[in-house]
Amino acid sequence: MPILTDISTLYTCKLDGKQGDIHPITDAAIAWENETIEWVGSASEIPVDVDADPHFSADGQVVVPGLIDCHTHLGFGGWREDEFEQRIKGAGYLEIAEAGGGIQKTMRQTRGATNEDLTIHCLGVLEEMVALGVTTVECKSGYGLSEEAELRMLRIYKSLKELQPVRLVSTFLGAHVIPPEFSDDRAGYVSLLCDTLIPKIQTDELAAFCDVFVEKGAFSVDEAERIHRSAQDAGMKSKLHVDQLSDGEGGELAARVGATSADHLECTSSAGMNAMADAGVIGVCLPFASLYLNQKPMSGRAFIDAGVRLAVATDFNPGSAPSYHLPLAMMLACTKSRFTPAEALKGATIHAALALDLADSVGSIEEEKRADFVVLDVSDVNHWMYHFRSNACTQTFIGGILQD
Repeated sequence: MPILTDISTLYTCKLDGKQGDIHPITDAAIAWENETIEWVGSASEIPVDVDADPHFSADGQVVVPGLIDCHTHLGFGGWREDEFEQRIKGAGYLEIAEAGGGIQKTMRQTRGATNEDLTIHCLGVLEEMVALGVTTVECKSGYGLSEEAELRMLRIYKSLKELQPVRLVSTFLGAHVIPPEFSDDRAGYVSLLCDTLIPKIQTDELAAFCDVFVEKGAFSVDEAERIHRSAQDAGMKSKLHVDQLSDGEGGELAARVGATSADHLECTSSAGMNAMADAGVIGVCLPFASLYLNQKPMSGRAFIDAGVRLAVATDFNPGSAPSYHLPLAMMLACTKSRFTPAEALKGATIHAALALDLADSVGSIEEEKRADFVVLDVSDVNHWMYHFRSNACTQTFIGGILQD
């Protein structure tokens, strides 16, 4: 039975307790069989039946659960570095979009990319995410915005699950923006999503979640409710991009439709926070988006004080969050949204697992869970977030296998 010892502090990150409760064990060890954790605890209490073969060492470093990036737009064609300069010079998100940039520019680039192009792009990103300690990734469609292109991206995600070790969770985001061919027929596009795409996605088991971007220039509350009713009828769970650029009562909408998570939330009201808390909706903080768009960040402290469980993710995409560095996003959640380091760690582990409906199998280091864990060359979680380095991860285990 493989075992990892010489762990200075093991942060188990159980679901119990408050946002900042990460349940440390000092001088710890983990034993596992195949992909499943069989025992975790103090090294002085290793069961006699653990044969420690092979025996791995953490070299006196810290161990945390495998990190979970619960909001990414993993697959896309091209980049939008020109918009980075435009925003620095004062152009706004909606202004760039109305000029033909933004999501619709990436739509054109993604439609023009080959399957091989998109697969190579995704594999390269995932390899670098593993090196940072990321072991589970949510991946959205939403840059195809046609029946063929949306199904193609979701099928690529499905194929990627067999090509690399990271657990992928696919989300259908056909409701990202209205594509140009439907600019004069919004109702027709919503019908395409509800009556054609969602049933095909269900039949081919291509996505666990359906997401909708609710914002000026994207989709309305009424449209989002219709899309989510169709998706839920097809067995898909709900996610929402809400309250990013304005308070569109997204927190209340998320509670009303029974969303698993509501993401962005930079402009959510106290009423929206309370509605999410009452409904058990996970809030997802996306610090890169507010950083790159030069917006007021999400108020993590207000959500935590309202009783909302919070996750932290990258929102990796070619426009407003062109980075997949989850530890950096965690540090920004601390400095900009006022998470403590422990709260950010819980947000990128067990609470991120909740946002993907996977908390029964990943997100914490506990017996009977998947053997996903990461060794960090830090003294403790506070020092990890405080003394930020390009990468503190020295070992990543996925399903009990040490990744190269």
